[in-house]
Amino acid sequence: MNKLTKLTTTAVLATLGTGAFAADVVIGVPNWPSVRVTANVLKIVLEDNLGLDVELQNGSNPIVFEAMDSGAMHVHPEVWLPNQSNLHNTFVKEKGTVAMNPNGISADQAMCVTTATAERTGIKALSELSDPDMAANFDTDGDGMGEIWIGAAGWASTNVEKIRAKSYGYDQTMTLKEMDETLALAEVGAATDQDKNIVFFCYTPHHMFQLYDLTVLDEPAHDPAKWNVAQPTDDPNWLENSSAGVAWSKAYLHIHYQAAMNEDAAAILSKVDLTSQQVSAMVYALIVEEQDAAEFARKWVEENADQVDSWLN
Repeated sequence: MNKLTKLTTTAVLATLGTGAFAADVVIGVPNWPSVRVTANVLKIVLEDNLGLDVELQNGSNPIVFEAMDSGAMHVHPEVWLPNQSNLHNTFVKEKGTVAMNPNGISADQAMCVTTATAERTGIKALSELSDPDMAANFDTDGDGMGEIWIGAAGWASTNVEKIRAKSYGYDQTMTLKEMDETLALAEVGAATDQDKNIVFFCYTPHHMFQLYDLTVLDEPAHDPAKWNVAQPTDDPNWLENSSAGVAWSKAYLHIHYQAAMNEDAAAILSKVDLTSQQVSAMVYALIVEEQDAAEFARKWVEENADQVDSWLN
């Protein structure tokens, strides 16, 4: 772990350990939409069926894992693998302080353009962005560089996209934008409405594919031999020492929880099973329909009582 991350994590954990949270279970909530809904569903299920006091607390992936290790937090509702494999390997495989629900939700990650963008520019492959002439199609501020959204700050995938940009060579022709997903998708909506070109990180499960007509850019198939990815917590020279000039492998989303937490709660968490379609619908309700996450989660639990009951037995 690099020095800055370690200092930040230590400070947060110190705060968590002062008794600020007296709840029986503390669920960590990183900064993307689907994890917020899942966290609220888990909160309701644990409170209604076990009578536990459950608290939701914001935190980045490293902070939530460190907190599960120390006992300051107990649950991470949505760990993306292989994105957070460094944290998974440290706390699940090596230290054994965190356990993983085996029921993974399938997910995909790539780079997308709107289909209208593909038709206007002729772009088909991600590698074409390394061509200055192609990159010029995405230059909105006249600085001679195109722009591409690679994710939000704090996402493990954002670091991987920096590695991929370096590997393909478009880090030399494109400005790599890190920004909140809500703002990034607002730019996609504006570009769509104004018939402007745009290229951006895309993934499923997500409502963006329901809102927009998107084209996924072609890449060479994933090859583990060509996927050499380190995170800042692994190596201070992670970017220089990494390469990934191929497509992402299939990703899976898993609940992780403290191995020593309340046994009844752990038993439920180990059985939770959601589908990619369900998670996409949850995010659509939260972001597009602007439903309150807690209220939607309550309704979802009531409408899917049989599914929830299967987690309790």
